[in-house]
Amino acid sequence: MTLVKFNNGHKSAVNPWFSDVFDSLINDSFLNERFVNKVPAVNIAETENEFHIELAVPGLKKEDFKISLDKNVLSVSAEKKTENVDEGKKYSKREYSYNSFVRSFTLPETVDYAKIGAEYTDGVLKLSVAKKEEAKIQSREIAVK
Repeated sequence: MTLVKFNNGHKSAVNPWFSDVFDSLINDSFLNERFVNKVPAVNIAETENEFHIELAVPGLKKEDFKISLDKNVLSVSAEKKTENVDEGKKYSKREYSYNSFVRSFTLPETVDYAKIGAEYTDGVLKLSVAKKEEAKIQSREIAVK
């Protein structure tokens, strides 16, 4: 097996005028904008009573979101369409902007599906998923006999 070390970000010692071919492909703005799947970043935390899911989705309104539950899969999606029209003397220029995403989370059997809440403030969508009573950690002392 041969290991090949790429010198990304640095000019090649063999030919200093060309950078790495892979570096130019990966950093090409055309490829990044067209082929990268844009989904919001997610933080997931667990407390004693519930799970907290936070999605970073700035620039949207709470009406743009659709949150659904299908069996044990919680899906969060959003769509935003904007249309800018610039009327000129002899032409009409239209630019459409369409952004959408879908994030799905498989919930464990320990959650209470009836107690799922959502709140959107300051560009962060916060979901709270309550746990069932029997799933909560119960602490007690055990007597030694």
